[in-house]
Amino acid sequence: MSDGIALIVRRTVRASAARIFEAWTQPQQLCAWWGPRPVTCSSAEVDLRVGGRYRIVNALPDGTSVAIEGEFEQIEAPHKLVYTWRMGHELPESSRVTVRFEPRGDATEVIVVHEQIASQAVRDSHEHGWRGCLDGIELHFA
Repeated sequence: MSDGIALIVRRTVRASAARIFEAWTQPQQLCAWWGPRPVTCSSAEVDLRVGGRYRIVNALPDGTSVAIEGEFEQIEAPHKLVYTWRMGHELPESSRVTVRFEPRGDATEVIVVHEQIASQAVRDSHEHGWRGCLDGIELHFA
């Protein structure tokens, strides 16, 4: 993985860290909230263990789909996930995502740090995607 560009997005969600962690790591829940609208999650697979893999399929409005996949590097339930990220097959190397779930009273601040992004254009696209995902998880718990 190259040094690349980093992106940080955050959102406070009215739910416990444990509930949000489960929504982030259980396939059925991921399919309910994942994706910046109008993108939806058509399927998700999660092998939640260090070295385990995940695969999320985004269904795009034009009828096509794109897979996001990677491997879990750190799991500290319910407070932190670190995993590699590869979107589609066109990118030669993966980037890294760290998600922290930090309790804030009766809510949780979700902090997504996406590092080693190949270019500013890809970073901007990921920022839109992550903000949309955080919109989705916020609505999931509303």
